Amino acid sequence: MDKKILRKELLQQRLHLPDRQAQSAALQQIMRIWLIGRTDTVIGAYWPIKGEFDPLPALHRWKEDGELLDQPQLRRIGLPVVNKEHKTMTFHAWYPGCPMEEDAYGIPKPRDTELVFPSLLFVPCVGYGAGGYRLGYGGGFYDRMMASLEPRPFTVGLGFGSGFIEDFEPEPHDVPLDAILNNYGIVWPV
Repeated sequence: MDKKILRKELLQQRLHLPDRQAQSAALQQIMRIWLIGRTDTVIGAYWPIKGEFDPLPALHRWKEDGELLDQPQLRRIGLPVVNKEHKTMTFHAWYPGCPMEEDAYGIPKPRDTELVFPSLLFVPCVGYGAGGYRLGYGGGFYDRMMASLEPRPFTVGLGFGSGFIEDFEPEPHDVPLDAILNNYGIVWPV
């Protein structure tokens, strides 16, 4: 399996989804239902690029729901801040309307917000397969970050149904996710 070719094919499929709005709405709903009963107060996510599913509306609703429930701890959302030189990723607080700036890769990131430490992390998937393994963009940022964090956050991949790779073979450095959700429901664990 040539991952570069596979990645390119999956990105093209994702960019040309014929029913993107319906698939996104379904995954938003699945994500919101999946979050019910979770006790996390800090969730890390991502700013969607290249046709990725956008988790931020569901997470903003999760944050608002916590405020309506008068929970003792404020719920927080974190977005990644990548250090290109050191190839590291940290998370900084995000909220709708917070100041943003582009990182070294041209991806929006929170500007001058505090460092947060997610106990739950939503990870974008270009593709994914059995065993909780994901295909990303090939930079290894998520795998390195997930392997180095103590305690390791609970990791959940998000992707569209078209991203499933039946014969996906992980490499030794690939770190499996704890769960994967798509617009049909829970893909992993099955």
